[in-house]
Amino acid sequence: MEIALLIFAILCAVIGVAGCILPALPGPPLTYAGMLFLHWSGYVHFSTTALIVWGLVMVVVTVVDFFITPMMTRKFGGSKAGGWGALIGMFVGFFIAFPIGPLLGPFVGALIGEKMFCKKDTASAIHAAFGAFLSFFVGIGIKLFVCMGMIIHAIYLVF
Repeated sequence: MEIALLIFAILCAVIGVAGCILPALPGPPLTYAGMLFLHWSGYVHFSTTALIVWGLVMVVVTVVDFFITPMMTRKFGGSKAGGWGALIGMFVGFFIAFPIGPLLGPFVGALIGEKMFCKKDTASAIHAAFGAFLSFFVGIGIKLFVCMGMIIHAIYLVF
């Protein structure tokens, strides 16, 4: 049983890191599940505090990742319509081939939202949409940072 849990832990960690880049996979929750499998396997014993802290970090990062696109769109001068457009574009982008959909979905959504509902000039709308585009990379960075932190913590406890 320990070997099966160890295999599940490794698979979850690998798929979790891939999920930081692939928008259809929840990276931090999968990596956290890998930590739990590793803990239950008996190969590593995480303290209760570590499991709670990593669980809270995972939840916060997952929620922040959901809202980072509209937030960055607004930081770059976008309106509420641009933020909603970026959020809708992000969801639509999930169904378009990677990496084109996730990269361009929020950008196009924010651009459409700004142009249709705020009647902004093209330069201002593109500037706001650029914030949505950058949010994709910021989200990846945050998720990778957390997932790698969990993995490094587990490796440290193994050795």
